[in-house]
Amino acid sequence: MCSQTHLLRLSSPPQSSRRLCAQDNHDGKILAVSRSRCVLQPDDMGLHPQTSEDPANAPILGSGIAPFFPVTSRPAGIYLPIHVFLFFFKLPFLFTVSTAYFLFLQWFPLGSLFKKAILWMMLGIPGIWWIDLQIDGVKKGSLAKKHEGRVPEPSNIIASSFTSPIDSLYLAAIFDPIFTVSYPQTRKVQRISLFGAIFRALQKPQEHPPKNAKMTDLATLLIQHPQRVIVVFPECTTTNGQGILPFSPSLLTAPSGTKIFPISLRYSPPDITTPVPGAYISFLWNLLSQPTHCIRVRIAEVVYNISNPPVSSEKRDPKYLKNVLETLIDDSARTSSTDTLLSISDTEETTPEERWVLDKVGEALARLGRVKRVGLTAKDKAAFIEAWGKKKS
Repeated sequence: MCSQTHLLRLSSPPQSSRRLCAQDNHDGKILAVSRSRCVLQPDDMGLHPQTSEDPANAPILGSGIAPFFPVTSRPAGIYLPIHVFLFFFKLPFLFTVSTAYFLFLQWFPLGSLFKKAILWMMLGIPGIWWIDLQIDGVKKGSLAKKHEGRVPEPSNIIASSFTSPIDSLYLAAIFDPIFTVSYPQTRKVQRISLFGAIFRALQKPQEHPPKNAKMTDLATLLIQHPQRVIVVFPECTTTNGQGILPFSPSLLTAPSGTKIFPISLRYSPPDITTPVPGAYISFLWNLLSQPTHCIRVRIAEVVYNISNPPVSSEKRDPKYLKNVLETLIDDSARTSSTDTLLSISDTEETTPEERWVLDKVGEALARLGRVKRVGLTAKDKAAFIEAWGKKKS
């Protein structure tokens, strides 16, 4: 294992030791590096991977974890005509239903059940029929029984893995939630629509919110929408499902009594993940040319934000909540611009209690997905994408 306290360099390691660079550090986090050379630094030095090759070659040559590398599809071989037929057969149906919903139907008061039925139709057209669902603490075969508090309900928060545009579509079809965007440098979130959440999985990572973006926090959203579930993608950008990235501190604005449900979504075959932005054509081809897809859904036990002080009984009074809501709306109207977004609370370091909350959710997602937590951030992904584009050009 690469040393935790000393700088270790491995030059041309033998076959038996090539996986040394993919081992854990003391926090259970991993850095994806090259086979030919590994440089790990302890936490107080920033824990940044260094490779002897450019960032685009590191995932290709590395035997460790490469969460930004696109998953290659299995060659079609003699079944290529069948795949072509399925693609062109499904495409007009998916286009018609999606266009009708996002342009017209979603704006009509059709009711939650009708909208969910349309979303399930959008999932069914590509062949996403098989849902493998498991819940922590619930035995297989007993999901039909009533398990209160085991699944997200209104006024709860979902901390979801982020690998594919299908993530948002599936969560919308099940929970009808409010989607948010998290950023690495702020505790505030940006509310987006389902359409925005789907296309967010195909966009480049962003370290900071766009200029003049309307930002808020989770506590405000829960007060404004007590009958909705809030979805947070704390990794801030997509991966190929082979690792869990460091979290945004946005989850730390959740009230102490609010349930946070870590949910892991994985796909079989995994080629419908979109770690590289702009892969619209390849994503549609992988989605529509296959007969079926399976979603592996895992829901962890509830995590509470112990870093936030609990709300006293008198503060739970409806009049108090109304006054708080008016104050929060008034404050957000004055501070929604990203020019004043990074307040002292945003830029200060997290406390041990806050780190425990983020680690608890991150460990749950890693355990549910059977992957490791990695030390690569959205900034590292942006560097990889730049190098990847140069390599392809």
